[in-house]
Amino acid sequence: MRLGLKTTALAALLLAAPLAQSEAQTLRFMTGPQGGVWVPLGGALKNMWEQAIPGISVTAVPGAGVANIRGVDEGRAQLGFGNSITTVDALKGLPPFPRAVTKVCNLATLYPQYFQVIALANAGVTRLEDLRGKQVVIQPRGNTAEVVTQQILSVAGLTYNDIRANFQASYTDAVGLLRDGNAQVFTLGTAIPSSAVMDLASARDIHVVELAPYIEGLRKLNPGFVGVPIPAGTYPKQTQTVTVPGYFTHVVAACDLPEALVHSMVKTMSENVEGMAAVFGGIRGLTPKQMAQDIGVPLHPGAERFYREVGAL
Repeated sequence: MRLGLKTTALAALLLAAPLAQSEAQTLRFMTGPQGGVWVPLGGALKNMWEQAIPGISVTAVPGAGVANIRGVDEGRAQLGFGNSITTVDALKGLPPFPRAVTKVCNLATLYPQYFQVIALANAGVTRLEDLRGKQVVIQPRGNTAEVVTQQILSVAGLTYNDIRANFQASYTDAVGLLRDGNAQVFTLGTAIPSSAVMDLASARDIHVVELAPYIEGLRKLNPGFVGVPIPAGTYPKQTQTVTVPGYFTHVVAACDLPEALVHSMVKTMSENVEGMAAVFGGIRGLTPKQMAQDIGVPLHPGAERFYREVGAL
């Protein structure tokens, strides 16, 4: 799915010129929950964009996959991180979105996300059915990891009524509850290794739950899910590779942002992959072709122009 380039004389002039001073603006960038990758990565992108593009200021604020897409669509932010599975749902107006979003465009696809179920080693949780009656820490309702939690529980024949759900806004708070023995399990969707999981593993023995048996059921709900491995040794005392549901992190922008500005932003990202990789190693080696891959979300015209210029499309 691609948006066509504007063909008016004014649009052509904008495409040919750098960002003009008259276009100077402050951009609000919705990132992720504390303890996840999106907060430090968002800070790195903010610094790169501000240094490379005269006249812009970026304000990075915490967010979450679903909230970010709604925030951009509703004009409360101009930029945000998204998860491919829920962004596609947003474009279709599927739950948890009350209506189809129409103002969200893709800037760049970055890396795979891993939905993880992390249990204390002494909790006796080796499969999802073992969560019955357990205290499980989950992101607030409507966030991507919370939506996936509901979906994967349903595949296992469970609902929130079968567990003791504890909704927390940050992974840091979730870790605190498990570390102190006030919960046995938490769910999260982030990159690996997760700093939050590593933090928990430094204080308590953990078990990474194998989720391969539930992936086909998830794919019936959303074909965007794929099975991705968490290699043995990713976390302390993790002796076996486990397979979990995966999807992609990407950066979205308001479709009405100027094409010249977005072109500069995407160009800056492609020229600073190592800077992003210094924050999260999973980005190392990212190419424009990978950034431009079609995940079912229309590219912003400024991003599309850049990718065509470098032969990625």
